[in-house]
Amino acid sequence: MSKQGYLSRYLLILNKLKAKSFISFEELQNYFDNRVSFLQMQDDNLKMGFSKRTLQRDIKEIRNIFGVDIEYSKTEKGYFISQSVAENLSFYRMTEAFELFNSLNIAHDLKPYVHLENRKPQGTENLYGLIHAIKNKFQIKFSYQAFAEDESRIRSVEPYILKEFKNRWYILAKDLKEGLIKSFALDRLLNLEITKKTFASPNHTEIEETYRYCFGIISPNGKSPEEIVLSFEPYQGKYIKLLPLHDTQQILIDSANELQVKLKLYITYDLVMELLSFGETLKVIKPKSLIKEIRDAHEKAYKNYNH
Repeated sequence: MSKQGYLSRYLLILNKLKAKSFISFEELQNYFDNRVSFLQMQDDNLKMGFSKRTLQRDIKEIRNIFGVDIEYSKTEKGYFISQSVAENLSFYRMTEAFELFNSLNIAHDLKPYVHLENRKPQGTENLYGLIHAIKNKFQIKFSYQAFAEDESRIRSVEPYILKEFKNRWYILAKDLKEGLIKSFALDRLLNLEITKKTFASPNHTEIEETYRYCFGIISPNGKSPEEIVLSFEPYQGKYIKLLPLHDTQQILIDSANELQVKLKLYITYDLVMELLSFGETLKVIKPKSLIKEIRDAHEKAYKNYNH
């Protein structure tokens, strides 16, 4: 079987166990029998045989590839995911990425079925090297051009954390020249060099706690997070409930007239731009400083058309 075929089989096992715990071998076998045609799309020569021995081998490979432990309960007479990964967002994102990769690879002609955004690569080819540098505390160098600068220049930094925001990846790192923690977009990072110079381990708890209350990747610059209350029209509120603005979001009111939520965040440019994108469907309730900032931005936008 091809590597894609094996990966698809592992994902089928994980998806079945994510949906329901304590799946018997017979249930897994029937589940596979109903999906043989899908697996054969990736391997025309695939001869599907699913035995208990095969399952045990798959369980070992799933542990090696995904870091997920699958065990058998004699009491419940079924297989289950032993750790709390069913509630772990990272686990869901990882399996989602594998599923997307496999789905794209089985389509010989994508255009009739999948419409991809026409955008430049996101710089993810450097992810492995950056993770290696972070884990081993190696300083890195790279060429980078900020939007506010006319040309690129070499940056030497201590890499701390990788962060995703709006489907883009950033490295949070201490700029050794300026002594500040900054974010660098991976799609503008070129010529990565991992040096042999090491650095002392930073207080990751402090960094994570600081960025925990950030919407986006802009540093709070010494500010304190604030309690923010937002009111959405009911229709827009459905999207806000389905895709919360931030993991600090709490629902205060959920009625036929409005959805009101509370968040704890730094008020940064990223956050203001996000709130402005909701237009007339959003009303800021507090704090006063944010009310003024959003109102002033809308007034300036209105004046652009009031000639």
